[in-house]
Amino acid sequence: MSEPVLVDARGHRCPVPSLRLRKAMEGLAPGARLTLLATDPMARIDVPYLMGDLGGTICGIEEQGGVLRITVETGVVPTD
Repeated sequence: MSEPVLVDARGHRCPVPSLRLRKAMEGLAPGARLTLLATDPMARIDVPYLMGDLGGTICGIEEQGGVLRITVETGVVPTD
């Protein structure tokens, strides 16, 4: 398995971390992994909601030194 795509949103407040993660997910195949780095504690709440909307999965959430490291896997984006 390849390394996850790194999305660095440290120092940004809600909704920027989720928006950057969503943008990074565009065009990736289902099953691709991304890791979001964020210092905004709201990312712990926002990212699971985003994954619910986009059909993705949370693979892990870690926090070290005030930095959240949230790893997600893309799903099949629902069509409207």
